[in-house]
Amino acid sequence: MNEGFEPPPKSLSILAIVGGVVTAVVAIASLQSLSNTLNRNLSKATPSPTPTAELSASAKIAQLDAQSTKLPGNPVTSADAATITPNFASSTLTAAEMAMAKSAWAYFQANWNEETGLVNSVDGFASVTMWDQAAAIAALVSAKELNLIPEDEFYTKMRQTLRTLARMPLYKGELPNKVYNSKTLIPVNYGQLEKREEIGWSALDLGRLALWLKIVETKYPQLRRRTQAVWRHWNVERLTKDGQMYGTSVVNGKEQYNQEGRLGYENYAAYGLKLWGLKVDKALEYQSDAAFVDLYGYGVPYDKRDAKNSGANNYVLSEPFILDGIETGFQALPKAYADRVLAAQEARYKATNQLTAVTEDNLDREPYFVYSTLFVNGDAWATITDTGKKYNNLRFVSAKAAIGWHVLYNSNYTTELFNFVQYNLNSPKGWYNGFYEELNEPNKSLTANNNGVILESLLYKKVGKPLTVWAGVSQDRR
Repeated sequence: MNEGFEPPPKSLSILAIVGGVVTAVVAIASLQSLSNTLNRNLSKATPSPTPTAELSASAKIAQLDAQSTKLPGNPVTSADAATITPNFASSTLTAAEMAMAKSAWAYFQANWNEETGLVNSVDGFASVTMWDQAAAIAALVSAKELNLIPEDEFYTKMRQTLRTLARMPLYKGELPNKVYNSKTLIPVNYGQLEKREEIGWSALDLGRLALWLKIVETKYPQLRRRTQAVWRHWNVERLTKDGQMYGTSVVNGKEQYNQEGRLGYENYAAYGLKLWGLKVDKALEYQSDAAFVDLYGYGVPYDKRDAKNSGANNYVLSEPFILDGIETGFQALPKAYADRVLAAQEARYKATNQLTAVTEDNLDREPYFVYSTLFVNGDAWATITDTGKKYNNLRFVSAKAAIGWHVLYNSNYTTELFNFVQYNLNSPKGWYNGFYEELNEPNKSLTANNNGVILESLLYKKVGKPLTVWAGVSQDRR
């Protein structure tokens, strides 16, 4: 989940960056215009007797957002946190869901680099982070198991990917650089494809990749030698210190070695490293730094370590809770936390008539990447960059969040989210990242992470259990 980047030159037709638990940035050429958009504006308020300007629909929603926020919030109790995850059941995908899977796989068909087995993080731009390569591995596994590709194609592609990961040049010979040219394997800075530059590693990115390497080697034992070669290629001891995860950044030519992660992504990524035997007990501990804020009546968890007191943003958004549910069965975080995060978004919809499924992602316009949150640094429903600059006018319904929540909860509300994505966000090369609330138009960026999460979500529905459980990975509960 790398924060911060410099966009490539404006002369490029496609801009991209990626990184850290999050891919990053792109301006993508427009594809076909979409039909069937929904008009969700609130009705006009009754004019007051004196001549005053009426609030816009977005201003009314912002007002409701503010009025519905309360600190401190209702906490999740120990009993709530200990709630047992319900039994799972496999389910045949519907025709609409299979069509969605095929469309998501189209992204990877268009952006797979045959020379390396790596996938472009953003459509048409040869740049990749390890977070996004993990999404590509998830997509490849899903494509095989959903019968989108033949078995021999799966093994050919996976072997090539693992071969590359086991041989690629590393930052200072230690761990994968945050960004690579996906065609040449040159370590680069964000958006800069030709200049070799080592900028550090992300423990969060590598935690997700580690989790998927474990799924692959357990589900497909014939690939274990190759996944083990990847792990041996890394100096994994550098990923942890005193039970926490650490990453590096290069600032003004000097390396910084910093603790990584806040509630949500920290716990999820740490679980991936734990599966390989690393000591990450402090990173997995979710209670000591947790606080709660009431959003539309639901106590939503957030990390007390924010930008003011720690120098790091404490984003609360959908993706880490969705990935934890789909991949581990809520082993990294209590299911009760995910329940609250979804419930607050549904309650916002009921109060404002605005579909809500927020998370971080690329945009098709400046600033090219934002964190669309429920809560961050004391602000509710803020959409910000890693520097803290607000872009609430670019909040969007996320396709991957909508589909992920739907397969996990299958409620009336998540069905609305699923249908909205299906009818408004398809393209010939995959699923667009989302739909802007205020602009009432698609966010036409196309990314590996968005389409990869959609594919693994549909695999989760088909197999009816968390993907680590389905693969046979040992589930060592804390």
